[in-house]
Amino acid sequence: MMAPAATALGFELRVLAEGDDVSAVSAVSSSPVGDYKDLQTLLDFAQGLDVMTFDHEHVPTGHLRALQEAGVNVQPGPDALVHAQDKLVMRSAIDRLELPNPAWAEVHDVAALVSFGEETGWPVVLKMPRGGYDGKGVRIVSSAEEAAESRDWFDAMSPLLAEAKVDFTRELSALVARTPDGEARAWPVVHTIQVDGVCDEVIAPALDIPVEVAAAAEDAALRIAAELDVTGVLAVELFETPGTGAGFLINELAMRPHNTGHWTQDGSVTSQFEQHLRAVLNLPLGATDALAPVAVMKNFLGGENQDLFSAYPVALASEPAAKVHCYGKSVRPGRKIGHVNLVGQSTADVEAVRRRAALVANIIRDGRVPAEEPSQTFEETA
Repeated sequence: MMAPAATALGFELRVLAEGDDVSAVSAVSSSPVGDYKDLQTLLDFAQGLDVMTFDHEHVPTGHLRALQEAGVNVQPGPDALVHAQDKLVMRSAIDRLELPNPAWAEVHDVAALVSFGEETGWPVVLKMPRGGYDGKGVRIVSSAEEAAESRDWFDAMSPLLAEAKVDFTRELSALVARTPDGEARAWPVVHTIQVDGVCDEVIAPALDIPVEVAAAAEDAALRIAAELDVTGVLAVELFETPGTGAGFLINELAMRPHNTGHWTQDGSVTSQFEQHLRAVLNLPLGATDALAPVAVMKNFLGGENQDLFSAYPVALASEPAAKVHCYGKSVRPGRKIGHVNLVGQSTADVEAVRRRAALVANIIRDGRVPAEEPSQTFEETA
């Protein structure tokens, strides 16, 4: 999704693809296949690049340092990116910056986990510090007996991160971007809705959020970006906790264009994808003003329909104002394969906008109009 922004600005992208069948290969003409975990592959790939950046946080930190030592312009750099790679490092940094953090502890074994749970109260959230995303690598532990069942996680990766389970009203996301020279801009704080640990929907801006809470969340994201020397897009995922402290607690960080920022493609003056390119190239950042009073992003995951395009005639006709973004991925149950963006002209219309966006997404996912609508099934196309 960075490719259209790069084309518009006249930039040439080169993508290190994990396989010939990944969606980036169809979007970027220069897409050599290689393993990002292999340092020599990365060094060879980086030859001639003005800047190297990422679409996920899993490139080994040591490899990034080696790239820098070889003269590669890595943005964001490993000293910043490690805070999105390692949740223990991130929690320590949030404490150091005196920003709102849930109670947490580094736990090396079941006994330490039980001690933390008894101190903070059950249940607690147990997380693998590295490698987890979309709810993976997260376990709710409700008692000392359940803690004993986590022994396999400690065998696989120790230490682990234990957090107090937060009593929150909704999840929020504060999205910002920053250049190496320190210019930074923020988009409005948004409301994110998760289903089974996966982002399902985003409402921008977050409605009915106190002005001071939204401002504090935005300021926290900008401060994290500055203090940790982040470059590119930074998403700060938050728990809203009305009536306590700042009104929110920090959940996780992501240093890349993020699912909670997909609404910016059609709802903001500058999309997160264009902004990320501007930022890592140290160019002036674009305006982040919203284009409408409300925007909704609705994800669609793999479902019954294997031929997504067969559903397009009815899906697109059902809501002409909807913008569909299909990722070009093979369809698998539960896999993110696209999203729908739709804007509304009044915050009072948000529920209608959500229903209309969901209708388009559901038609594409299932290959048919939902049961409450007139029944229609799409013919497979050759």
